[in-house]
This record gives sequence, C-alpha cells and structure tokens, in this order.
Amino acid sequence: MQNNMAKFPKKESATVEFKSTFNEEAIESLVAFSNAKGGTVYIGVSDSGKTQGVTIGKETIPNWVNEIKLKTTPQIITDAEVITVNKKTIVALFAPEYPIKPVATRGKYYKRAGNSNHLLSIDEIANEHLKTINSSWDMYPDPINTVENISLDKVNKSMELMRANGITVKETAITFLAKYDLLRDKKLTNAAYLLFKNNDSIITTIELGRFQDPVTIKDSARSKSDILTQVDEVINYVKKHINLEVIITGEARNTQKWQYPIEAIREIVLNMIIHRDYRSSSDSIVKIFNDKIEFYNPGRLPDTITVKDLLSNNYKSTPRNKKIADFFKDLGLIEKYGSGIQRIIGYFKEEKHPLPEFKNISDGFQVTIFSADSENNTGTVEKSKGKSKGESKGESKGEIIALIQETPKITVEEIAEKLNMSLSGVEKNIRQLKKLGMLHRVGPNKGGYWEVTK
Repeated sequence: MQNNMAKFPKKESATVEFKSTFNEEAIESLVAFSNAKGGTVYIGVSDSGKTQGVTIGKETIPNWVNEIKLKTTPQIITDAEVITVNKKTIVALFAPEYPIKPVATRGKYYKRAGNSNHLLSIDEIANEHLKTINSSWDMYPDPINTVENISLDKVNKSMELMRANGITVKETAITFLAKYDLLRDKKLTNAAYLLFKNNDSIITTIELGRFQDPVTIKDSARSKSDILTQVDEVINYVKKHINLEVIITGEARNTQKWQYPIEAIREIVLNMIIHRDYRSSSDSIVKIFNDKIEFYNPGRLPDTITVKDLLSNNYKSTPRNKKIADFFKDLGLIEKYGSGIQRIIGYFKEEKHPLPEFKNISDGFQVTIFSADSENNTGTVEKSKGKSKGESKGESKGEIIALIQETPKITVEEIAEKLNMSLSGVEKNIRQLKKLGMLHRVGPNKGGYWEVTK
C-alpha cells in the first residue's frame, strides 16, 4: 500500500464517485462512467468525502472485479488500486469509456451526468448505440413508407440546388437517392421520407402562433410539409407577424429594417429542423409575441454539451440527424456543423439587440430572441390596432410627421386617436423620430408645438 493523498479527489464529480462499501450502486456508477468518459469509484469513502476505510482480504479485490464483470453487459473489466488516505485503506476501481455503448447492469443503463448517475430512457439507449457506430436514426430504413410515398420532383429540385452549389450531379432521381444512402437496399430511409414526402404528415408538425399575450392567440397556423419546404414556410410566417421598419433618411430612397435579424431567424429555423428529434411525440412550436419569439424543438442538448458550452463555442458538433445535416450542407443551406449558434449571436450583436436565450426545457430545447426595445417594451409593439399586419412602423412615423406638419400644436392623444394607435405606440414613434433628428418639441407640453427638422 502507498499513501496517495496527492491524487485523491476532494469531492464527487463527473468522473469521481464515493462509496462507503462495495455494492450494486458501485457497479451502477462504473456502468455510468463506461457510458460517458470513464471514471473512478472510491470504496471506503462517505458521500461527503470523509475517508472511512474498508477492510479487504487476499481475494476481496479479485472477487469484486469478477462480480463487476459478471453483472455488466457488455462486460466491464475494471482496474483496481489500493491506496492509503489519512491512514485508511481505500480501493479505487477505474472504468474506462467503453467503445461500444451502452453498457448495462441488471438490464438497466446508466450514464454519468454531473456528479450523479442518470438512468437512460429507451430513446437515449438507442441514441447512445447509434452514436457508437457513427450512425443516427435518420439513416435507418423507414418501416412504414416506401418510394411511392415521396415526390421525385422534389428530389430533382434538390439535385438542381446541388448543381447550383457546385456539386456534380448527373444521376437519375432514384440513383441519386441510392448514392446519398437515402435509399438503402431499395428501402427508403427516415431521412429520405422527411426530405421528400409527397403528402403532409404529423411527424413533422410545427405549430405556429402569433400571441397578443401569453394566453391570447391572434393568429395560428400549422406546417406538416417536408422539412425542406418547412424552412421557407416557418420563415415566411415569422416575417408576416414581425415589424418591417421603413427608416426615413430624407434621401431619394429610404431603407428597410426588420424587427429581428432575418439571417438569425433563418439560422434558428434551420437548426430546429435539422436537429429535431422526430421520434418524439411532441411538436416543434414557434410563438411570436410583441417583443420576443420563442422557438421550441423536441430534443434536448446532448449530455456532453451545456448551454455554457454553446455560448463559448466550446463543444464538438454532434448532429442528431447526421444524414439530414449532411444533405442540407450539400444543398448550401448550412455552412458547416456547429457554427450556427455563433452566427446567431453575431447577428444580434451586430444589430445591438439583446442576446438570444438558449435553454433545455421539458423534453426539448428552446431559443428565445428579443427585439431591440424589448427591455422597455410596453406591450404594444403592434403598428396600430386598426391597421393591417403588412403595415410597418415606418409608415406610422410618416403619418405622424404628416399630421404634425398639418397641425404643429397637435397633441399625442389626438395623434393616437386619428391614427387609431395606442398612446404608448405614438410616444414610442415620437421618441424614435427625435432620436433620428427629424422632430423637435418647442415649448412645454401645454402651449408648445412640434417642429419637423428634416
């Protein structure tokens, strides 16, 4: 025995577990380590890290190692080391990361999450196995649908997009599907059905809603198309319900600016569709509010990636649907794996918006984006109560300017009444006009007047 105080850990972690005695829970921890990045179980230590020691005989450790081997599938062969800590005998059992996952004990599968063991669900068990063999669910044959359930016209359109993206494509539609492993042994894959299905189906349902407040829905729609069509459907729905500001420059041509960076929204929608867990019974959901949009998608982040990792770009991209991600890349719809989050953040920084919020929620992942004025938003971002959805904030500003030029002493209340706008909406537009240097107030609120300066 030797004193190993220098290498003895002080607390439990993603790779360290303390056990007072060798038992079934110790084996569960070794299984959890094998299904993650490996780790060590220290026998003879309390949960709090206090060294209690353990009594061992000549055959104790060989018997433990053999019991671990017999009670795990596939069998784990552990390394064992006897160390002395605070004059107490401690046994360190090390389990390396197993190359073929997942490993089980007594028919149950565990994986290390932080400093505790997580019992894997059926879907997680399947995912672990697919990742081990460098595969994913979308690459496997569809048990229900066949080639008759997809549109070859849609396949041909994708081939044209690839040619435009500089990829040589000369095959027929069927040969093309086989070349991309979208048709394997004459069987349609899950990816092929999602990409080219000829009819709407609930497997790809995306619920879309425009909300006045958390419970009041002003407009709703549902997309059940193939996933390539859904990209434009979702983006167009969002654009229909957000503001397009016409910035009056005083020059011959005014500029236009969306309430949110459209490039960022496109990136978010692409990520939703590519990384969605299509085996989940949950739907993707897009909720548009006055000053924010929530994008929810079934399928949480992998255990090995945290939100902090996403924001710091400290992670290795692991697409849930490898075939779909690869196909979208060849179509030129995405640049490369794992760079989307940083581009989304970059778009919002560039336009000086609040940064998006990313979080695991329920059985999925949610991205929330905020408009530039969300922190001071009064809940009335709508252009005006009586106006159609297509009218922009720029049009409202132009109407305000026109009224002021006609009646310089007009009040904010009178403007709101004439334009059928909320009082706070008029005040917001006036603040922006002042900031642009287009409007100036002369004198007090009572008795003063407006002056158009540009």
